[in-house]
Amino acid sequence: MSTNNKISLAGIYPTLPTPFYGNGDIDLNRLHRNLLRNSDYCSGYVLQGSNGEYVLLDHEERELLVAYARRVIPSRKLLIVGSGMESTRATIDWTKCMSDAGADIVLVITPHYYGESMSRKALESHYMRIASESPVPVLLYSAPMFTGLDLPVEVIKVLSDHNNIIGIKESSGDVHKIKRLADETSENFQVLTGSSSQFLAGLNAGAIGGILALANIAAKSLSELMYLFSQGEMERAEKLQIHLVPITKVLKKHCGIAGLKAALEMIDKCGGEVRSPLLSLIDSEKDELRYILEQTGLL
Repeated sequence: MSTNNKISLAGIYPTLPTPFYGNGDIDLNRLHRNLLRNSDYCSGYVLQGSNGEYVLLDHEERELLVAYARRVIPSRKLLIVGSGMESTRATIDWTKCMSDAGADIVLVITPHYYGESMSRKALESHYMRIASESPVPVLLYSAPMFTGLDLPVEVIKVLSDHNNIIGIKESSGDVHKIKRLADETSENFQVLTGSSSQFLAGLNAGAIGGILALANIAAKSLSELMYLFSQGEMERAEKLQIHLVPITKVLKKHCGIAGLKAALEMIDKCGGEVRSPLLSLIDSEKDELRYILEQTGLL
């Protein structure tokens, strides 16, 4: 199945966490609040990415989250949903399910459990089959920090020619790779960076926006940074990027998802709990996080 992928991905997209109650149930009230609070600064939202704890959700929960989010967010905002599974068949099935639930675009992470067998030929075949059967455009997702597997430029170049592969979320932080992708892939292929600490560098290398955990708590600043870049005001953009470095570092230091949720609880009571086996921050970690949020003007 081929679709029209003439959708602009330019902009900021927060990778939404999935808020839970203390007993592990999904907290839709907190999700609702987080979906609406950054609407003025974001082009859309990403559900069930790495920060969404998607590997800890069952199928009914994943469908519920997408259907609920699609009802809440304005129709003009894109809803990008993770649908990657380890097998090609399961990814195709889940992609169709996420499309039916309301996804505008699916984000497909690299299969990685059998990493040594994931040759260029295997990866090309996997993504080509998914894109050919997906009812919505496919966004590639390379996240070697989670998978241990980098999606090579040579593979991405081949995949970029498929008319239903819209672009990539490149989360390695490799600015040189982003530049190669921007320069060497097909004309309609769009590159988004997944690195908050390298956001400005990614834009300078050819990315047209970012899918970022930091956008949950600093969407206004990231949107302003992107605007300054578009206007050629690099000095002001660089100052803003530097201003965001402390919060990026402290979130990375404190367990990623747990730190992000703790920050959202402090800012607007919309983070919720993590789901076991993940652990929440301890009090001393929360104190450090609160201090950095206050120092950067986010709290």
